Amino acid sequence: MLQSSYQSFEQLPVILNMKNVAAVLGISESGAYDLCKTEGFPAFRVGNRILIQRDKLVEWIEQQAAQ
Repeated sequence: MLQSSYQSFEQLPVILNMKNVAAVLGISESGAYDLCKTEGFPAFRVGNRILIQRDKLVEWIEQQAAQ
């Protein structure tokens, strides 16, 4: 599991890959891949890569925290 070096969401890249998502959420990379398969998670594909827009990830996190 990677540890995030980011101190705020604004420091994240605009587009995140699974390694970034895993580090931000404090989960394993395989956990991030599992998460992106869940309904409502804002992932999209470009070729074989799975990517997430930073703003969509922040919105998703806020929705999860509100539940």
